[in-house]
Amino acid sequence: MPRVIQCEDNSTLVLGDCVDAIAADGFEPGDRNSVDRAASYLCRLGNDRDFLGDILIDQLCTTGGNDLTNSAYGAQAIMLSDARHGFFLRANIWPAKNDPIFQASGGHSFSYGTPHDHNFDFLTLGYFGPGYASDYYEYDHDAVAGFVGEKAGLRFVERSTLDPGKIMHYRAHLDVHGQRPPDSMSVSLNIMAIDPRQAWRDQYVFDTDADTITGVLNPTSTEVYLRLAVGLGGENALDLAENFGRMHRSDRLRLASFEARSLLCDDAQQEDTLWRQAELSGSRLLTHEAQQRRAALA
Repeated sequence: MPRVIQCEDNSTLVLGDCVDAIAADGFEPGDRNSVDRAASYLCRLGNDRDFLGDILIDQLCTTGGNDLTNSAYGAQAIMLSDARHGFFLRANIWPAKNDPIFQASGGHSFSYGTPHDHNFDFLTLGYFGPGYASDYYEYDHDAVAGFVGEKAGLRFVERSTLDPGKIMHYRAHLDVHGQRPPDSMSVSLNIMAIDPRQAWRDQYVFDTDADTITGVLNPTSTEVYLRLAVGLGGENALDLAENFGRMHRSDRLRLASFEARSLLCDDAQQEDTLWRQAELSGSRLLTHEAQQRRAALA
C-alpha cells in the first residue's frame, strides 16, 4: 500500500513558499529523502487551515460566482501551481454520497468503486473532512501484458482512511486502490510528479474480486489521431502506422497501429496476414490481441 510518511512539524508554510521550496529541492519519487522532504513541505502547507478557503473565495469574488470553468478549477480538482518544475500541486474534493454533486454525477466521476493504479507517483495529505477510505492492493506491473481479462496478481494489503493530517506516497505501477466515499465532504492536497514518459505507461482498472484487468484508464489522443490519419488515407500516414507498429515503445500504440490498418484490409486473408505480423511482434499484449482477432476471423 502507499507508504505512510510521519510528520510532527506544526509550523505553517504559505502556498507560494511551499512550491518554491519543493522546486528548490526537486521532487524525485525514486529518492526517498527527496520524497520525505517534499512531504514535510506539504505537511506545513496543510497546517495552514485558511489558504484553500481564501483561494476559493478570491476566485468566487473575481468571477462573481459565474463561469468557473474558465479557470483551472474543475468539479473535483483545484490546481494550486503550474507544472514547470516537474511537479504540480492540486487539491482534490471528495464528496460524500449525500452531497448534491455526487447525486448528480455518480460515484464513477470521482473514481469511487473503480480500483486502479497510477502511472505517476504522488503525495497526498488529508486536509479537510474525515477523508476517503480505500481498499489497498499491490501488484507487479511488469508481470502483466495489459489485456482485458488478464489475471493481475493483486495482493490485498488493508482498508484504511486518509485521515486529517495523514500523508501517503502512492507509488507508480505498484499501489492499487479502490476508493470509497467519505462520511462527509473531504479535501486532499497532492504533490503530483510529472514524467514525460508517463503518457506511454498504461494505467489500469481492475476487478478486484476476479483479480483481473478490466481496462486502461489513460488512453491517449495519439491513438485517436493515428486511427484518423490512417482512415483518412495517404501513404505518409500508412508508413507512419507501419513504423509505429514495428518500433514504438508503447505496446498500446503499436496495437492501435495494427487496428487502424486492419480496417483498410480488403478481405479476411489480408487481415489475417496483418494480425499474424502482430502475433509475431514480440509483445505479449499484441500477441494476445492478435490471436483473438485471428480466431474471430477463422
